[in-house]
Amino acid sequence: MRRVIASLLLLLPSSLWAQQPAPPPAPPPAPSLRVGTDLVLVDVTVRGKDGKPLHGLTAQDFLLTEDKKQQPLQHVEEHTAASGEPMGPKLPPMPAGTFTNYTPVPQGGALNILLLDSLNTPMQDQSFVRYELQQYIKHAQPGTRIAIFGLSTGLFMLQGFSSDPDVLKDAIEHKLLPRPSELLNHPVSGQSDSNSTLAQNLSIGSSLSLFEARSQSFRTEMRLDYTIDAFNTLAHYLSAFPGRKNLLWFSGAFPINILPDPLLGNPFYAMEDNNPQFREMTNLMARSQVAVYPIDARGLMADPTFSAENSGSNLRNPGAQTMRFLQNQADEHSTMQQLADDTGGQAFYNTNDLSKAVQSAIEDGSNYYTLVYAPADHRWNGAYRNIRVTLAPGVADSDIKLNYRHGYFADDPNKKPGQHTDAAATTPEQVNSLSSGAAYARAAMAHGAPTPEELLFKASLLPASSVPETALAPRNQIDPLHPLPGPYRRVLIDFAIPGSELATTLGANGRHTGAAEFSALLYDNEGRLLNAIGETVNMNMTADVFALFQQGAGAHLELSVPARGNGFLRIGIRDLTTNRIGALEVPVSSILALPPAVVPAQPTGKTPPSSHP
Repeated sequence: MRRVIASLLLLLPSSLWAQQPAPPPAPPPAPSLRVGTDLVLVDVTVRGKDGKPLHGLTAQDFLLTEDKKQQPLQHVEEHTAASGEPMGPKLPPMPAGTFTNYTPVPQGGALNILLLDSLNTPMQDQSFVRYELQQYIKHAQPGTRIAIFGLSTGLFMLQGFSSDPDVLKDAIEHKLLPRPSELLNHPVSGQSDSNSTLAQNLSIGSSLSLFEARSQSFRTEMRLDYTIDAFNTLAHYLSAFPGRKNLLWFSGAFPINILPDPLLGNPFYAMEDNNPQFREMTNLMARSQVAVYPIDARGLMADPTFSAENSGSNLRNPGAQTMRFLQNQADEHSTMQQLADDTGGQAFYNTNDLSKAVQSAIEDGSNYYTLVYAPADHRWNGAYRNIRVTLAPGVADSDIKLNYRHGYFADDPNKKPGQHTDAAATTPEQVNSLSSGAAYARAAMAHGAPTPEELLFKASLLPASSVPETALAPRNQIDPLHPLPGPYRRVLIDFAIPGSELATTLGANGRHTGAAEFSALLYDNEGRLLNAIGETVNMNMTADVFALFQQGAGAHLELSVPARGNGFLRIGIRDLTTNRIGALEVPVSSILALPPAVVPAQPTGKTPPSSHP
């Protein structure tokens, strides 16, 4: 079917059809996921002794216990990287300014997020990660959907979800740029804070050294707060999209440290009680089906005790410094492993082949089983519950490895919105609820979100003229919290979609009825919604008009964008009968660089056809 629709896209004109204006949509709130039952989802990856995914297992092959009590599985579903749907035909080049949400790669599978952590990573290691990602993209599996984010003192999107290697390559080369950390002692070289001269002098009780150690502890706490805030923001964003998400976190330091510092006079001075923050973050990751794959950006590390920087008078008590280095490394690897275990991912460290680590993480996270059960213990008392998954006798092999999240905190999943809670349970019903109603529509139209292909369409996006305007286009609605400053350029948006893509109902009177919603949203480079316009089209067609409608339908919108070309324009179509959606996103700069649209003049004395068939 996608093959037929793809060929029809080339033939469609951007013609107008029955339009009945509706008030433009208000800027959508942040996507949210409502938890309302006590089902628990556990994603499990299974690898054989050859290290490859093990396929074909059924519910009878798994045994799951919660706090050592076996739990009946209500549902088991296998997910694989390979899609059963064949690749579609590749479209020939289209006219300038014409875009489509059709891709020859079938939709589906896990979503993958690359997070480069410049807050906790020295610049030289960031450059290494960037090079390794460039190598990975050259050989990435076709159809792998990847988004790229950066972390400094905030979380920022560098590239929304895309399976286009050229788009991802461009983002890595031109957007994923190394930047110094404001909270690392050595933002370029990456020397550990613990190896600074002042820290080494702690053994002689220097008050200045204690001050430096406390300053380092404060910076570590700040990095921890920024990191956890970013993870919570990312988990909220990803909760709007159904299915598994694999978060590949490239970092040169993992500041989630709940252990005391033995080098301080008071070992617990530098210890912040981060257990509640860590608990909140991992629970939110669990309910959003996010598996974290921490990857050490420093690669294979060597003891820096005898480096040139620590030579001569700076080299004090080398044995203690070596022990400190080894202890720090063990603590960070333990933190990485803990985060991976808590979310069902894997940790990668002591390797210089980060490209292979990315490939392994994405392959691992794209081949998995989803196990669903209702816990026998219905008490939501906040206690931690251990999960253990094994294979049934006769299936298990000593070399088979299972990877999954090992537990959750039993917070009440039915607390009212606004109460501070992060429930561990995520259910198929909750995920499926996102595919109906306004919640799914908001998620599908979010900046950088995966572009749904449930409705395939094309659209012409061209500037109305090369002359900036001082007034907004009619019916545009700006966000009052982030007003869009002028001057503006107006973008003419003409949708074209095969009529067969939209559902209609044949009534007793012989007329075909249905409804569709067309929308265009303007986001700034930080993902804030600045401007919006929407059009609801109600169809009530006779048989003759319906025959023309089947050949192609369309709609026309006009949206004002910044004249300087910043931001992103996301457009979409939603079938209000079936709630199927199609969307695409285009940088504003690529639209304004095109020649203005040529609008044919209406013949003098003639009236356009009625909008009511």
